[in-house]
Amino acid sequence: MTTAPARPPELRDFYENPDVPVASGAPRSIRQARMLAKALRGGERPQTVLDIGCGDGTAAATAAPCLRGHRIVGVDWSQDALRRARTRLPYAVRGELTGGGLPFGTGTADAVLFSEVVEHLVDPDAALDEIRRVLHPGGHLMLSTPNLAAWYNRALLLAGVQPVFSEVSLRAVHGRPGSEVVGHLRLYTARALREFVTAAGFDVVRLAGAPFHGVPRPLRPLDRLACARPPLASILLLHARRT
Repeated sequence: MTTAPARPPELRDFYENPDVPVASGAPRSIRQARMLAKALRGGERPQTVLDIGCGDGTAAATAAPCLRGHRIVGVDWSQDALRRARTRLPYAVRGELTGGGLPFGTGTADAVLFSEVVEHLVDPDAALDEIRRVLHPGGHLMLSTPNLAAWYNRALLLAGVQPVFSEVSLRAVHGRPGSEVVGHLRLYTARALREFVTAAGFDVVRLAGAPFHGVPRPLRPLDRLACARPPLASILLLHARRT
């Protein structure tokens, strides 16, 4: 995933490790793409959509059928992820989420997909500043991130168990369900995400929920039901516009 500079060597190595997951579930990608397609509807020309933190390109490739006619450009910091993304996307370039670190001019992008990246960042404030720079006024930000206050995390905390999505180590999972280390550094509730994005110079248009592909199969109907209440959903999908 794309991260900010000045990362410890251990973190840099972590994200260049080909065994680290760089893709998430298709349901979130499809819901997010449909939200963006609706926002872009009626445009007079093909729109430029940057998938920042594109990982291996799976999410953008899944979203592409919903965004026909628009130009999707994958952007990531990890060279390993980019090698895989180029097998799925026509355009994939390297970029940093710092001042001027994205290889695009100011105000040149119509929309940014920012899918489950912000939770990996050392400096999320600098990242949103850079995204705001490349978007033109009124441009769309489609951000998704795991929900710290997902319905099952509330129950886990009451039981004294570390919430799903949270991590205390980059070496192993400790104190929470699951076995996969994915490098989450920041976690948001629905309220915190709204406030964070608004403070960065965006107007929030909509906050929706999406299911999490890692929920055990017997609980998936309940997880889908929770999407109707974004503060309880597994994944937060936020649509905002640059002011």
